[in-house]
Amino acid sequence: MTRTAERTGTEIVLTGLGGTEVVTTRTTTRGEPGKHGLLVRTEAAGVAFAEVQMLRGRYPAQPAFPFVPGYDLVGEVVAVGEAVTSCRVGQRVAAMPRTGAWADYVEVRDSDVVPVPDEIDAAEAVAVVLNGVTAWQLLHRAARVRSGQTVLVHGAGGGVGALLAQLGALSGVRVIGTASAGRHEVLRPLGAELIDHRTEDVAARVRELAPRGVDAVFDPLGEASLRRSWELLAPGGALVAYGSSATLTDDSPWWRPYLGMLGLIGRWELLRLVGRTAGRRARMYYVRTNREYRKDLTELLRLVACGRLRPLVGMRLPLSQAAEALDTHMAGRVTGRIVLVTDHVRESR
Repeated sequence: MTRTAERTGTEIVLTGLGGTEVVTTRTTTRGEPGKHGLLVRTEAAGVAFAEVQMLRGRYPAQPAFPFVPGYDLVGEVVAVGEAVTSCRVGQRVAAMPRTGAWADYVEVRDSDVVPVPDEIDAAEAVAVVLNGVTAWQLLHRAARVRSGQTVLVHGAGGGVGALLAQLGALSGVRVIGTASAGRHEVLRPLGAELIDHRTEDVAARVRELAPRGVDAVFDPLGEASLRRSWELLAPGGALVAYGSSATLTDDSPWWRPYLGMLGLIGRWELLRLVGRTAGRRARMYYVRTNREYRKDLTELLRLVACGRLRPLVGMRLPLSQAAEALDTHMAGRVTGRIVLVTDHVRESR
């Protein structure tokens, strides 16, 4: 079944390694979805650190060039495959295909989408599809943080970090966050106690603010940072690694930083099993589109719809300005999520 829509659309393509000079735009003719597929007309797509890594060839298992990037999207279903019964044409959905979302039309599997309430702004909705679920699962599934506990968020000015601050506050958690001073004014209303990681001794300030240690640290930076974060944990605390952003410009193979982190975490786990970490634990986190993901995204969209959660959208740019969006992301000029929007937002909402 198909809804009337344009037969052609625009998509963004990464043609090879480099900077924004390898980002191009091309016109494509949309097809019909496969048996279990949905054709979604994109309203908004997120700009993530993953795309920055892809430009450098440092994202795990990224496609061969050229390819269409784009980790997550929100849009309207305009066609469904013959075996699809769970979704209908005209329905608004969110999806996380990991690549391919920077396009006017994207095909996704029916089992991978979550309904999006019509009243939610498209940019705010897409801000929780990847980043929101990541923040939620870091807090509630990976670290199992409880009300009254204290956590440290590295990179509180990023898309995940800002949502960690908000979701922590909603759960009665005290959040200490690192961010450059230029981001503090925007971040302060989110409820985090902020440390300027460029001018302050982060470890010393955390020990001042939480003398017994913190109950969880969320660290996207890499192996060197993990070693420092481990020392800041209170007995029974959890360290969760979810990236290696500090190694973006390394000359080593993309997998080497992750291998180093896994080795470090494995060593700590062995020590924990023999009772030598005072109950402290460490793990690696990676978001997956499974049943838990869909459940958590549904809850996040409910929180946005009722006004309890307001994702921090730092910039909205047209899809055609994807190169500028990447350049802005790499320069760190925006606090919160950068979002690409299409003309379809104005047509359908």
